[in-house]
Amino acid sequence: METIKTYESYPLWFVLLSNLVTLPIYALGAYIIYGFGWIYIALYLLYCLALEIRLFKMSCVDCYYYGKLCFSGRGLICSWFFKKGDPKHFACKEISWKHLIFDFLVPIIPIIAGIALSIISFNWWRLAAIVALLILGFPVTGYLRGSLACKFCKQRELGCPAAEAFNKKT
Repeated sequence: METIKTYESYPLWFVLLSNLVTLPIYALGAYIIYGFGWIYIALYLLYCLALEIRLFKMSCVDCYYYGKLCFSGRGLICSWFFKKGDPKHFACKEISWKHLIFDFLVPIIPIIAGIALSIISFNWWRLAAIVALLILGFPVTGYLRGSLACKFCKQRELGCPAAEAFNKKT
């Protein structure tokens, strides 16, 4: 059986790759929602920010990578704003697909908005943004997290509810 090396701190190239997926998801979502006006862009981006803060407070503070570069860099960023929690709490959390609905809404909301706007007034740029968002938001993010991020994660070895939830044998 092959033993996979875990990272004490992820390489910077990996953090950049991760954010080259996440940030365009937010930007594409904002671009698509732009058809409804600036207030909706602001509400969407505030929603994204609220999810990031929730992640910091609920997970990152207790994670092995607190104060270090995790796959997304959030472990380091979290340490700038929040006090370290208890690493024992991280592995005790339970997670299921229903816990992730708010995260899935980040691409789903603009996709639905984009479809509605396309029915009203078709635009090729909007369609391209919807397709890009679909690709980045689901298969690319899934691959990045499942096949790259989690594969080398020290917290996964120590106990990670997300890794357990997604890697259940059915």
